[in-house]
Amino acid sequence: MRFEIYRAESAGILSPTSGFIAQAGFTHSLTPARNCTFACTYCYVPTMRIYGGLKPDDWNNWGRFTTFKSNAPALLRAALRPNQTIYCSPLVDPYQPAEETESMMPRLLDELVARPPRVFAIQTRGPLILRDLARLQQLAERTTLRVSFSITTDSDRVRRLYEPHCAPIAERLETVRRLRAAGIAVYATLAPLLPCDPEALIGLALDATDRDIIGDPFHVRAVKKSGATTRDAGVRVSSAQGFTEWHDPAFQAVVVEKMRQRAAAAGRRFATGIPAFAWLAENDNDGNCNIKRNPRTTRN
Repeated sequence: MRFEIYRAESAGILSPTSGFIAQAGFTHSLTPARNCTFACTYCYVPTMRIYGGLKPDDWNNWGRFTTFKSNAPALLRAALRPNQTIYCSPLVDPYQPAEETESMMPRLLDELVARPPRVFAIQTRGPLILRDLARLQQLAERTTLRVSFSITTDSDRVRRLYEPHCAPIAERLETVRRLRAAGIAVYATLAPLLPCDPEALIGLALDATDRDIIGDPFHVRAVKKSGATTRDAGVRVSSAQGFTEWHDPAFQAVVVEKMRQRAAAAGRRFATGIPAFAWLAENDNDGNCNIKRNPRTTRN
């Protein structure tokens, strides 16, 4: 995988939320860069265009470069407040491949440790997060920290078709286990739901975590008339591979129900959309942090 890394100063780093993320309970989003070098075929962000803070070169060349906000740590230092509930990030994976050399997240985590918000949630599919484990543990001692780790299918062949630059599924599951073992509140987030064996995938998630399971099928424009939707490149993969039913809302509903029942049998919840992502915004002091209710459902 070849990509370019650029840097530019930004006017801000914490954005007040709206839409999906706001309805889930987050007050702010933190986006450390523009454009994501994971380059997932289905990524909804380039479909947002200027409404996702992108420039034409971003959505026309998605994944070929990223632009880090060079002054992000200083901006964050000035913007943090104790009552904020922050989602990182709806527009770029904070542990995208370019982060390995840029090392922006350690600097941002240092600012968060010094000035902790009410809740901080990280959405990623990058095992690189383990590099920052000591900082994450520090932050978890000072505030409610949650990691939402994306596991999209149980098939590595399918993973290679849709997200070839992402880590294999086994490595991602091991990352979840290591975060959990280190005391980090980590959720398996099955989003988007790529072609899979639904019961096998949720079984992997239940085994790796001790929390309720978050999911989300492909966004479908026929249902979602406006806003972000599945990128055309992902739809083309599905068409070429005979997976078009995974974009059908009725088929998606059957898959989701199978997974819900499998989770319920293990004493856990499985949900999609705003109700599920709202679990990430809950404060531990609210008395509901989604720890497993049946200690026999997972291995230590």
